[in-house]
Amino acid sequence: MTHVVVVNDEEQYSIRPSGKELPPGWREAGRTGTEDDCAAHIEQVWRDVRPRSVREGLVG
Repeated sequence: MTHVVVVNDEEQYSIRPSGKELPPGWREAGRTGTEDDCAAHIEQVWRDVRPRSVREGLVG
């Protein structure tokens, strides 16, 4: 089964089966593959797991 990496407006990542409708607020992040491939990609790109609104509130 092919999976896709998805990201929401808070820049939180998840994995969904390809072809499934995405919940509101989520979009594809440009990576597809096996579930393990997608998980490895997320581990590489999602370094700060705090939601975007929290990260931005701490800046400055």
